[in-house]
Amino acid sequence: MIKYRTIIPILIVAFFAIAGCAPPGSEGGSSPLAFLPFVLIFVVFYFLILRPQQKQSKERKKMLSELKRGDDIITSGGIYGKITNVSEDDVITLEIAKGVSIKITRSGIAGSQPSTEEPKGGKN
Repeated sequence: MIKYRTIIPILIVAFFAIAGCAPPGSEGGSSPLAFLPFVLIFVVFYFLILRPQQKQSKERKKMLSELKRGDDIITSGGIYGKITNVSEDDVITLEIAKGVSIKITRSGIAGSQPSTEEPKGGKN
């Protein structure tokens, strides 16, 4: 499998090779083909960089909006805990140990896992 990190330098070198291929002594007339390397580079960067970032951003917003009481999360500082309260002003109360709670903002959450806690009332 070809990695993106190896493709990008190859494309940049190819771009400069195509852009500088006019024979010496010829007039520098503008041609629609002269813009083709720019268009190709933009398309490649869109699919390799911009599109995955947009997708990742959407997934993060969805994850942050679906947080609820009882979810196990990790903060961007590396603290694991369980959500005990979610307020409307983007402040989340997080229990990191029995009797120890901290307040953080939604943007401080790095990831979440669904609650592993069983519903109260036990199994039948």
